[in-house]
Amino acid sequence: MPTDAILSTARQFLGVHPTVSVTLEPIKRGASGRTILRVKTQGHEPFIGIHWTDEREDNEQYIPVGHFLKKCRLRVPAILHENPKRHVVLVEDLGDVDLLSLKAQPFEARLPLYRSALEQVDRLFYAKPDKDMVLMPPFDAALYRWEQEYFFEFLVEDHLGLDAGPLRKNPVFADLAERLGKVSRHLVHRDFQSQNLLVKDGQVWLIDFQGLRRGRQEYDIASLVYDPYMNHTAAEREALLGLWEEISDERPEPRLFHECASQRLMQALGAYANIVHRRGDEWYRPHIATAGRLLKGVTDGTALEAPLARVFKALDAVSP
Repeated sequence: MPTDAILSTARQFLGVHPTVSVTLEPIKRGASGRTILRVKTQGHEPFIGIHWTDEREDNEQYIPVGHFLKKCRLRVPAILHENPKRHVVLVEDLGDVDLLSLKAQPFEARLPLYRSALEQVDRLFYAKPDKDMVLMPPFDAALYRWEQEYFFEFLVEDHLGLDAGPLRKNPVFADLAERLGKVSRHLVHRDFQSQNLLVKDGQVWLIDFQGLRRGRQEYDIASLVYDPYMNHTAAEREALLGLWEEISDERPEPRLFHECASQRLMQALGAYANIVHRRGDEWYRPHIATAGRLLKGVTDGTALEAPLARVFKALDAVSP
């Protein structure tokens, strides 16, 4: 059992007698085939225990990527203890405040935190792994097509009950994957959104970075700017792009940026629908409508608009 594995590993790390009370508090975060618990015991600072399964290949990457990012001086939780045989790692507790939890605050008050997040990802993009470091396969046409298939299967077919066959056969999706997959120069987080950006001491820290790989930096930036959890206004999206331009001295080319946003939002829609229908987690359902509206906005006037029209119509019909 994951809880037993974390408890046993925590006791080993703490070196405490079996009779010493150790409290485990569940932390619900994402759907990556992991169990995450806060570990508390008298006389020791709380820390986080993570148990992973083989459900996702990237879960095995958490430990080596965590060490690499810390070496590169990015703000990530320190790894305190490893027990790979039991699929457990113990890490620094950064608290429970993420960017999503601050959504009710005025956007202007959150801008310094977004600057902090973008400064971190800018450092990430140009970090240099050791030659012998094994990364997840890079974003290429095949991976982008996999994300599209995820969208077709779980959002279009399972959630909306539509026939996704015409979408699979439509060349505009394959063409999009081919264009985006031609370049994968930078390291990317792959899930750079508000739930994975914790706030501590006025700075943003990165978590859930196990999917690190090479890809397009525009994909990560689009993930933050078009984050369905936050549902930024057009003015807020422009402000975030302005921050990124100040930090990086460049601005994403609009067409490429919107294509990366389209790709990311299709992936998110597939994930939300999968979690709702396969895992019964209704928290994600309202975000389907938000992500659908954002996807419609970035595909208006593009080659994706016509083939996705019936998807948007069906989403409108089922949205609250």
